[in-house]
Amino acid sequence: MAKRKYQHLLESIVNSVEKQEGQFNETATLATSLLSEQLVVDYVGVCILSIEANTIEQVAHMGNAIDVIRPKPLLSSQYLTDLKQHRVIDVVEVSEDIRVKELFDRYFCPKQIKSSLDVAIRINGHLEGVLFLESTTPRYWSESELDIVAQVADQLALTLATRRAYETDERLTLFLKAIEHSEQVSMVVNLHTDIIEYVNSAYHSISGIPKQKILGCPIYCLDFFKQFPDQAHSALTDVKRGRIAKGDTKITRSDGSSYWIRYSVKPFTTQRGNYYALITAEDSSDEREHKNELERLAWRCSLTGLYNRSFFNKALERRTTGHLMLIDLMGFKRFNDTYGHEKGDRLLVEIARRLRHFASINKAELIARVGSDEFAVVVDGLDDSQHLDYLIKRLYHQLTLPVTIGREAFDAKPALSIVEIDSLEQMFSALTCADIAVQYAKRKQGDAIQLFNNALLNTFKESAQIERELQSALKNREFELYYQPLRDLNTQQYIGAEALIRWHHPKRGVLYPGAFIDIAEQTGMIGAIGEWVLETACRQLNLWQHHNINISMHVNVAAQQFFSTSLYDQVWQLVTRYRIKPRTLIIEITETELMEDIIYATNLCKELAELGVGLAIDDFGTGYSSMRYLKQFPISKLKIDRSFISDLSVSHESREIVSAIIAMASALNISLTAEGVETIEQEQFLTKLRCHHAQGFLYSPALREAEFGQFLKANTQLTNRLLSVS
Repeated sequence: MAKRKYQHLLESIVNSVEKQEGQFNETATLATSLLSEQLVVDYVGVCILSIEANTIEQVAHMGNAIDVIRPKPLLSSQYLTDLKQHRVIDVVEVSEDIRVKELFDRYFCPKQIKSSLDVAIRINGHLEGVLFLESTTPRYWSESELDIVAQVADQLALTLATRRAYETDERLTLFLKAIEHSEQVSMVVNLHTDIIEYVNSAYHSISGIPKQKILGCPIYCLDFFKQFPDQAHSALTDVKRGRIAKGDTKITRSDGSSYWIRYSVKPFTTQRGNYYALITAEDSSDEREHKNELERLAWRCSLTGLYNRSFFNKALERRTTGHLMLIDLMGFKRFNDTYGHEKGDRLLVEIARRLRHFASINKAELIARVGSDEFAVVVDGLDDSQHLDYLIKRLYHQLTLPVTIGREAFDAKPALSIVEIDSLEQMFSALTCADIAVQYAKRKQGDAIQLFNNALLNTFKESAQIERELQSALKNREFELYYQPLRDLNTQQYIGAEALIRWHHPKRGVLYPGAFIDIAEQTGMIGAIGEWVLETACRQLNLWQHHNINISMHVNVAAQQFFSTSLYDQVWQLVTRYRIKPRTLIIEITETELMEDIIYATNLCKELAELGVGLAIDDFGTGYSSMRYLKQFPISKLKIDRSFISDLSVSHESREIVSAIIAMASALNISLTAEGVETIEQEQFLTKLRCHHAQGFLYSPALREAEFGQFLKANTQLTNRLLSVS
């Protein structure tokens, strides 16, 4: 009768919807309810546990509610070991049974349990949970009770397995649907047969090939293997050796279009020991295009499309042969300021186009804009010096051709330097050497072309040392002004002084401007030096005027200082501060420098004239200015270059030139000074032609301030004695 009753209990569980659908918690609740009704016990419950995670969960319980659950696996390890091994632990007196010792204090005592029956819920020998029956009074467990509880535990194990199977199927279905809807290609290849056994729909979307055409086919049918066999076979070999293969490649579709893919191939082994590879790939065309655009922005000039300096430097570091050509557009800043940045940009674009054309003809791939007005190109295969010379002249000619912008034509003024890369010292980069050579090219008359050589390098090293020493020269007050007197050839009196800078170098002694002015101009230090010269000269002129010494002060300014925007403000402040008398401060600038920007120079000269400051054109006759410009400048004086004066006694041409200059100055009512007068014969020639003033060693070299004062005093006394005698 009892067996039949228990059989009905078991059938109720087996035939329940909950059990058949794998609803474990609900089946556990049903089982505990039926066992609680059929067996005389106080508590029936089901716990699910995980030894690895040290967790325990009570999923069903029948009996008086007591907030006590079984201890976690780490606190009952011996008990769980016995339960897993023997499956059933039937205890008559829990306080005396060593098998449940770990449960006694923490669990049985609080619940006042005397007897217990625990049956393991196992799947494939793995302990998943426990079905327990507990009594608060001592009792023995009959064979029939042990049997039915064990069978119920088996049904719970089957239910749990069913639930997990359903969950696995659900996850697999979910996974397959997710893979099918993924934009990433997923492909499974049998590595024993090289057959494609699975591929998702993304393959068709990306490649344009229906997946049915490759399913069941060898992996070699893929476009990757057809178009890049070496790369593809290398990847497959790596995977068969147990390594992961990754890469990027560009695939061409059958219609001619192309796309980039990023792929990853990983080997894996199934539970049955089959060897497969999972291939994942994604369309990286947009990312590649974005990366290329970023690289273009990072490595290319946005205006000209040429490589920029950063890219060029990196590429040039890897070059060991070839010729580097550096092009500098002289006067480009003033072109920008005069005609506007739009025309300046169009000029740069045209120069870039010409260089690109030159590079394409000579198969030069490395061409860049390396500065605001500098370009560079590397040409290979120029071992023949005659061919090199021809290409240089050809390129220079192309660059100097007029550039048409709108309806106007402008002359480009390139300076070109050439460096043979494999002949350089290791410590100097090719671009540095090209920069050195281009500075020499810019100072040349005629074609501004300069090949780099060791002589230039040695000069550069010397200049670099002077540059470093110049930086402390101003701070250490190593500069001093000397003054060379200007003599009036008519009155025989000294009417002016030219301020000339000298550098009292702590190791080299007294240095003349020729030793450091060019370096100061190249390094940008000429501005600070020029400001010091101008202020020192004005301060000295103020002292002379305070002592009633009525002479003018001539001060040379460099082109950078003259064409800077700060010269007018500085002169205005100095004239005001030192109360300089009108027309006693004369600013000198060379003829060639003055002609660099006629419009700017004309406006500045007029503004300086309004301050009472004169302008003298230094070294007149050596430049190539048009005479018509002299009429529009408010010029105070022309200074005839010393080269013409020194040749007066031996050169008929020099005498003719000097005569013409004096006649022109007289016609334009411009004061005239002859530089470098050293002999009486030269003075007599100039006096006869009515040249106004002269300076040179015939009268005095440049003197320090104290010596100059003594010189003026002595000559004034001499002049007064001569006048009194006469």
